[in-house]
Amino acid sequence: MTSVVAATSEGDDAGDDRDPFGGARIEVPERELRTVAKPQILVGRAKRKIDEVATRLTYGR
Repeated sequence: MTSVVAATSEGDDAGDDRDPFGGARIEVPERELRTVAKPQILVGRAKRKIDEVATRLTYGR
C-alpha cells in the first residue's frame, strides 16, 4: 500500500521543495462566490424554519 506522502513525492529528488500551491489553479473572485452562495444560504434558512415548524407540530413544543 502506498502512502500519500510517498505517492506525491515519487519522482521528486528534492521532496521538501515541493510547493502545493504552485502551478495552475482555479480562482473565483469573492463577488462571484457570494453571488452563487446567496441562494443556497436562503434555501438553508428556509429549510431550518420548516424543520422547526414541523418539530413543533409533531412534538407539540
